[in-house]
Amino acid sequence: MKLLPPVTESTTHVTRIELPKQLENVPLATLFAMYFQHDGAPSHCTRHVLQHLSDTFPNRWIGCGSTINWPPRSPDLTPLGFCSWGLMKSEVYRKKVDTRDELLANILDVVACIKERQDALRRTTRHVFTRVAK
Repeated sequence: MKLLPPVTESTTHVTRIELPKQLENVPLATLFAMYFQHDGAPSHCTRHVLQHLSDTFPNRWIGCGSTINWPPRSPDLTPLGFCSWGLMKSEVYRKKVDTRDELLANILDVVACIKERQDALRRTTRHVFTRVAK
């Protein structure tokens, strides 16, 4: 039997390293009202990852193994999946690129434009609540 390499470090890197950086300037009251949505990828459903999520986001995470179970890759709670990602992809590939550097430049330009469109991002997020309430 071949053993797969451990996935715990790579799969929790986002919650241990990257997420805290992104949330540094979020008010404490908002942080305690936030939920973490787990993507449900099979490698992210190991006992170690689920325990880490339970320790880091007690009763405030959504996904397989959570007290708030949700199907993996469900479009009902993923605005990035059903709206923002499609918008970003269409904008990035609007210009023809020939090199990796040109593609990266397109991606960064589109991200900057999307960040400026806070009203669209807020509408997308509010729409999630409407879909969940149904």
